[in-house]
Amino acid sequence: MTPLPDFIPFALPDIGDAESAAVVETLRSGWITTGPRAKLFETRFAESVGSKHCVAVNSCTAALHLALEAIGVKPGDEVILPTMTFAATAEVVSYLGAVPILVDVRAMDHNIDPAAVERAVTPRTRVIIPVHFAGVPCDMDEIAALARARRISVVADAAHALPCRYRSRNVGELADITCFSFYATKTMTTGEGGAATTDNAAWADRMRMMSLHGISRDAWKRYAADGSWYYEIIAPGYKYNLTDIAAALGLVQLQRAEEMLRRRRAIAAHFDEAFHRERAVELLSPAPDRSSAHHLYVLKLVPDALRIDRDRFIKELKACGIGTSVHFIPLHMHPYYRDTFGYRPEQLPVAHDAYRRSVSLPLYSRMTNEQVMRVTGAVKSVLKEFAR
Repeated sequence: MTPLPDFIPFALPDIGDAESAAVVETLRSGWITTGPRAKLFETRFAESVGSKHCVAVNSCTAALHLALEAIGVKPGDEVILPTMTFAATAEVVSYLGAVPILVDVRAMDHNIDPAAVERAVTPRTRVIIPVHFAGVPCDMDEIAALARARRISVVADAAHALPCRYRSRNVGELADITCFSFYATKTMTTGEGGAATTDNAAWADRMRMMSLHGISRDAWKRYAADGSWYYEIIAPGYKYNLTDIAAALGLVQLQRAEEMLRRRRAIAAHFDEAFHRERAVELLSPAPDRSSAHHLYVLKLVPDALRIDRDRFIKELKACGIGTSVHFIPLHMHPYYRDTFGYRPEQLPVAHDAYRRSVSLPLYSRMTNEQVMRVTGAVKSVLKEFAR
């Protein structure tokens, strides 16, 4: 459904004529599923994030699942991850019969708390999944050191984190395997899509094979001039491949990634300047030794300074024509995790408090200056009207 002209949606993809032309060219080429464009995308994406290998797939969920399977996560293993994340990060753990161990985050940036990770480690811990919230890298040196000392693997959920850097290193250099999302709302898009990157050739080979039915050779080559009809199934795999149509879109988006980041960074800077003196809101404050992909812009309301709660605040912004979202409802508060594992809301207090007070404002590179000013004005107007 097309949004009303006077309504500013929470997110819109930034797709132009170059993306459209690339997709049309692919459609006319006769090769629309996984093929040469998907392979080219893998090569260029790996280079862009500082990794040796890339496996392009149809979602970040698929990438996370393949990563854990390649590492060898088995039933009964434990995987530590933050409660402040989307469903996919934890559900892939359950796919493999392992146990998701949810831990708290830090108030300053909503990233996983390394101290909470250390407390959660047991002899059954196999993997840690840090989630780079809003596009800001987690404390990866601390997490990596903890993991190495205990022979635990690190799989980063970088669904929000393209492009960004941590202590001069690219996002693809920070974990054993790093998983990205190219969903429609993300910082670059293939419509639906994702990727897993790694420097480990064996894991890359395993993920590539398992992404397409466990077939022993690249299935797309079977219908190429240098291909063969013969294949062998090595393991019961999945149907996770990225199409050439999606890859064509992704190749153009990847070329524009820095350009789109500059626009998001400028919008975020405007919001920072507009809101940092408002006593009724708190801003996230990432450490200065890392750069953000600026995927989200999160405000945390100060309850004592307002006569309305977060939910009413969202309704008031909607009445002003501003779309918003909430990132996230912590996993430990959802019925499945509450009822299956016995979590209580107050058990992870930082995430619980952040959820009750957080609202995400529109932040995407297609936003016009006029829209940015409208968002700023609407937020300030609601804060003033309902100030305590």
